[in-house]
Formats: sequence, structure tokens, C-alpha cells
Amino acid sequence: MFTSTYLFGAFSPIDGNHFIQNLKKCNSYNFQLYLNNFSLIRPKELKVMVLDNGAFHKAKRLIIPDNIVLIFLPPYSPEVNPAERIWQAFKRDFTNKNFETMDDLNYWLFGLYNSIDDKTVESITSYDYIKTCPIWDDLKL
Repeated sequence: MFTSTYLFGAFSPIDGNHFIQNLKKCNSYNFQLYLNNFSLIRPKELKVMVLDNGAFHKAKRLIIPDNIVLIFLPPYSPEVNPAERIWQAFKRDFTNKNFETMDDLNYWLFGLYNSIDDKTVESITSYDYIKTCPIWDDLKL
């Protein structure tokens, strides 16, 4: 029997704030759960999420919370998404590991994503062009 797990995550290159959730399926229902939960973190903050064009990111059934804005990347351009650097770091840690059960894997993932702090996220995701973008001055972050 095939089982899987998926990490949903958002990472701020501005201050390193991040929110990761581990869910069993990668679909619009779980993405909606993620958005709903993410909107509750610092609820007065406007969250701008940079996303690829995955079908579940654009499902018509999604109800985007008022404090979240979705920006979609051009096709085939993951290198401009700061979150991809986090996923690369996670994948490096994951390489050549074996787990007896999904519970073992989920426990290990839990430890991995709880060990990452804001300073590390900021250092991994901060592209110069993001940090120096004048929009942050306009938003008074």
C-alpha cells in the first residue's frame, strides 16, 4: 500500500516568519485547510504568498482569507520562489534516510520543521532583489 505525506509552507524572506503544516494529501481541500490555519497566524498581517501554478492552488472552490493574497509565478520558474530554497534544504536533510513507518517519517519531519528558526528562514530565503524592493517601504513592514 502506498502512503504519502505533504508539507505545506510559507516563509517570509523579510523577517523569517514561517508556517508549516504536514497533511496527508496534496489537494485543494487541504490547501484550503492550510490557508485557513495560516490566516490565523498574526491575523492582522497581510500575507503575500508566492505560488506555482499547481491546480490545487487555483481551484475555484478555494475561499482565500481576507488577509492572504496569492501571487502566481510564471510557468517553469521555481527559482524565483523563496520557499523553494527551504524545500531544497529539507530535501538535503531527507536524502538517504529510511523510515520504518509513516509515523517515524512524520516524527522526523516534525523535528525538522520545528528546528528551523526565523533567522535561518530569513537567511535561506532572502534574495537581494526581495529585500531591497521598494514595495516593503510602501507597506510599512
